[in-house]
Amino acid sequence: MVRLRSCSNPGSGNGHVGTGALARPVERSSTICGLLVIIALTSACRLDMHVQPKLNPLARSDFYADQRSERPQVEGTVARGDLREDSYFYTGKIGNNPGDVMPFPVTTEVLERGRERYNIYCAPCHSRVGDGNGFVPSRGFARKPPSYHIARLQKAPLGYFYDVMTNGFGIMPDYASQITPQDRWNIVAYIRALQLSQNATMADVADGQKVPSEPPKLREPGSGATLPQLAPGTKPEEMPESKDVPK
Repeated sequence: MVRLRSCSNPGSGNGHVGTGALARPVERSSTICGLLVIIALTSACRLDMHVQPKLNPLARSDFYADQRSERPQVEGTVARGDLREDSYFYTGKIGNNPGDVMPFPVTTEVLERGRERYNIYCAPCHSRVGDGNGFVPSRGFARKPPSYHIARLQKAPLGYFYDVMTNGFGIMPDYASQITPQDRWNIVAYIRALQLSQNATMADVADGQKVPSEPPKLREPGSGATLPQLAPGTKPEEMPESKDVPK
């Protein structure tokens, strides 16, 4: 005869189902199942924009008569900060022709800013003195830019240079996205200063000033890491400035 043993908790001695070591795994698995159900339910709750009906930009739409989802701007709409009432300042043109006046007074600060921007954006091709012998043409660029000092460009109106920077010319790309309208005019003023500096006559110079100015006498010319040293008897004010102002 076979005796059947009851599944009782060892050591309980009462024959009842135990609530100790056998019950704890059951409780733990129930907790895990509950957490999984909660995670599954919450992950399915998507109430944000990408469950709503929408149209992609410039997509076709049968809702409008012109079948375009993008609606045209209201006539006369101007982007904030983009109201261009002074058309000459933003185009350099009077009607269809380039103007020959600056839209604001030319000061030392304007020329300094123009020099800085010119040396960054223009000098690589046009060179720092504007003769067209910049670094890029010297390395095999397909077409050398013209010198600013030829008769045609000396007579060109100021608005012409502004328009070329804004819209490009020939193989030169436009710089409208890189240079602000204010800085384009600053560069225009500096280009005119370059032209004057390379073609000045005694009639353009104050009394007592020599053209060209005499270079200072140096004891040591200096290197890229050292400054030049003046010869004995040379005044410090006769030293050229460290800025890249054309001489």
